[in-house]
Amino acid sequence: MATFIKRTGLEAGLDHIRASPADSGTLEMIVRRPAVGEREMLDEGVLDLAEGLVGDMWLRRGSRDKTTGTPDVNRQITVMNSRCAALVAQDRERWQLAGDQLYVDFDLSTANVPPGTRLRIGSAVIEATTELHLGCSKFQRRFGWDAVLFVNSRTGRELRLRGMSARIVAGGLIRAGDKVHPVVPGEY
Repeated sequence: MATFIKRTGLEAGLDHIRASPADSGTLEMIVRRPAVGEREMLDEGVLDLAEGLVGDMWLRRGSRDKTTGTPDVNRQITVMNSRCAALVAQDRERWQLAGDQLYVDFDLSTANVPPGTRLRIGSAVIEATTELHLGCSKFQRRFGWDAVLFVNSRTGRELRLRGMSARIVAGGLIRAGDKVHPVVPGEY
């Protein structure tokens, strides 16, 4: 059983997270969720406009909005800062338990990546949305209550420590090790 890091230890890691690259980072891990509770770490994956991460359950799961049941395109992909994942999980093999599909060494803060910002990863392009991604009961069971308080704090929200919701605007192939960078005007 994993031990949970305490709030003081989490806060001590903030400077390392804040030092994440702001101009060009790296896709550290791709995780496909084929079914509830299942995770597959991939060396490469395909981001598809309609399906999300190909083979992931996002499309089949549908929405938490019971009125429509349709998948929320603004939550098609979730991206977590790999430095934060490493801090809360304490072991790279446990990153996947956070439930995100992409783990990047890149500054995902709202100041660096405001909603509407497009990021190129491999041959794909994603766009940051306004949808919040917060620590929940599953996150608490896997990483502890202090981790939930840490990622959901005001600073945690500003830095998007729990992760960033995104939609795919250009499908393509992504590979672990690909560069992550904002799309410059005219690039897409």
